[in-house]
Amino acid sequence: FSQTDFTEDLKKITVPVLVMHSEDDKIVPYAASGLASSRLLRNGVLKIYKGFSHGMPTTEAETINAALLAFLRG
Repeated sequence: FSQTDFTEDLKKITVPVLVMHSEDDKIVPYAASGLASSRLLRNGVLKIYKGFSHGMPTTEAETINAALLAFLRG
């Protein structure tokens, strides 16, 4: 991920975007990705989880899916 820069792409997105990240992610640090991405998006919503792993869509599927559905319905 350190070689990939989506800065300009993120600035162009105008639709609402849910950025989900764990502050405990050991593979992709929260500050370098989740926080930075949400700040670059015009309509970004950041949802932070404590204690979840990088694989949270699988390991915490019930929680992640509920948050996604709530965002889509909102």
